[in-house]
Amino acid sequence: MSTLRNSWLEADDEHLLRDCVQDFHKASGNGGQKVNKTSSAVRLTHMPSGVSVTEAGNRSQTVNRLNALRKLRLRIAMTIRCETDADSTAADPFYIPSVSNVHAYAPWLAQLLDFLAYDAWDVKKTAPRYGITPSKLIKIIFRDTELWQELNRKRAAAGLAPLKGIK
Repeated sequence: MSTLRNSWLEADDEHLLRDCVQDFHKASGNGGQKVNKTSSAVRLTHMPSGVSVTEAGNRSQTVNRLNALRKLRLRIAMTIRCETDADSTAADPFYIPSVSNVHAYAPWLAQLLDFLAYDAWDVKKTAPRYGITPSKLIKIIFRDTELWQELNRKRAAAGLAPLKGIK
């Protein structure tokens, strides 16, 4: 599954879209008269994984599709777990991609969550895989709000205390 998931995350937009059902609809909510007249909102459902995302933040269907693809990559990385083992380490432990570079960030995020899942959501056990301290790993995780929230949900489900925010 790891190879398959990573191929989805690393695929260019065109290839990823081929595996998706695209649904266009009218957005709801604020936005004035224009919001109910055009079908600019986009819903992408990635058929192999079953992951679905919606984007309606822009009046442009094209922009919404691109934003939905970005969200889809991150959602796949957040939800699809792959097997790992106690001896696995990060391919390049010192490389931490920018959140804005989704093609590099999504596979990194997926691997981080695989390690954390294997280590029972314990940052102290996962940090050595990256050759860093637990506090440094927490600072890295804290930069991504969605990752921070997801990790604290997983920790709560495992009966662990939530991670404390960085000041």
